[in-house]
Amino acid sequence: MQLANESRILTETESLRSVFLDREVIVDFFLPQTSSGTPVSLMLINDGQDMEKMNFSEILDNLYSEDAIEPILFAAVHAGIERRMEYGTQKETDYKGRGAKAPSYTTFIFDELLPFVREKFGINSFKEKAFAGFSLGGLSALDIVWNRPGEFTKVGVFSGSFWWRSLDQHDASYDDDLHRIMHQQIKKGQFAPWLKFFFQCGNKDETKDRNNNGIIDSIEDTRDVIEELVKKGYSEGENIQYLLLEDGHHDVFTWGRAMPEFLKWGWGKTN
Repeated sequence: MQLANESRILTETESLRSVFLDREVIVDFFLPQTSSGTPVSLMLINDGQDMEKMNFSEILDNLYSEDAIEPILFAAVHAGIERRMEYGTQKETDYKGRGAKAPSYTTFIFDELLPFVREKFGINSFKEKAFAGFSLGGLSALDIVWNRPGEFTKVGVFSGSFWWRSLDQHDASYDDDLHRIMHQQIKKGQFAPWLKFFFQCGNKDETKDRNNNGIIDSIEDTRDVIEELVKKGYSEGENIQYLLLEDGHHDVFTWGRAMPEFLKWGWGKTN
């Protein structure tokens, strides 16, 4: 374990041999320096290989220096070479068969990663657990939380791949209301009143606008997810937070800019 740049953050990297994924999984841990016995929350993050590029340790150090957030243990899981197979939606692949290993990735999270984290850090129960991700990793995070709501309280999705669909959009019978997989999951799912959702988009996430309505697909797909959540019983402002960055791109830099807002939204201190 090392102290990141003489900061308030301790960092450590572990490699887990996953039976379910049949690969070594690298996980970066970010720990706040806290007094023994202080309640700590746990956050899992997909695409953990991007944390260094995001300057995640510096982001956390600034927040803790300002006493802006509560203590959180972060487990940033690096994606493997089969990222498009391991991420996605566990109950259904997309129209190209991508996401076929999403059920195995979910099993890895619950049967291998979480037990490892509890044993390694000697924490049997966390104050709360959350999951976050970027792009396709954001879709994966929401999919896992939505299907195991008893395990989590919050989810953060940055530029989520909510276009994920069961039918090619160029198929004559394609319908947004029927073939976007995550939207259908929410529509058919159950209301869990304790869940809270953070969504971030950027006006420059992409240029695609499949229905030519002047709204890029990234924003429209995200707003439609929010609409489904509202229909289910959640409300913006109370259970749902939406952050639109006017100059935001589909990149790590933009997600790093949004990260402090996400962390203060979910674990901010009122000093």
